[in-house]
Amino acid sequence: MSFKSLIIIVMSGILVNNYTLRQFLGICPFLGVSKELKNATGMSIAVIFVMLLATAVTWPIQTHLLTPNGMGYLQTVVFILVIAALVQLVETIIKKYMPPLYNALGVYLPLITTNCAVLGVTIANIDKQYTFVQALFNAFGSGVGFMLAMVLFSGVRGQTESSEPPESFKGLPITLVSAAILSLSFFGFNGVVENLFR
Repeated sequence: MSFKSLIIIVMSGILVNNYTLRQFLGICPFLGVSKELKNATGMSIAVIFVMLLATAVTWPIQTHLLTPNGMGYLQTVVFILVIAALVQLVETIIKKYMPPLYNALGVYLPLITTNCAVLGVTIANIDKQYTFVQALFNAFGSGVGFMLAMVLFSGVRGQTESSEPPESFKGLPITLVSAAILSLSFFGFNGVVENLFR
């Protein structure tokens, strides 16, 4: 395992395999919290933290407990329980130390529990047979990719809400069209990351 391969994993998580813009996981907070840059950034940092912690906990559980004992079928249930416990921890920390962010995120903070991007990363780490270190790098890259999507889309939403779209496009339709165009832009990174280090 070389440093180059770890960088490729991180860059792939950010650009090529972006869980939000390429795999369409984590759409609920993507659409719900991206109206303001501050809230989008706060939610993204919380998601990165949960992704890293969830990977650090679920990878050993799967590798040393579930798989050796023939209980791989419990993967999804166990991973969701672990993620839910970690989100409760993050929610408590944010509530205690960052009350304005806690109030701004509102209902979306507990929704990290059901954020498919977090569950998707933990399952992808196992499916791709990453080592523990590779899994952590993948979780970090995927979290930064989520943050990039949130921050970019926050800027795009700011522009679309200050413009005057046709009446039939106002509100959710223009938001979805903007998300689709932003998603299409990430298809341009196919093949770039792998060839970047040749």
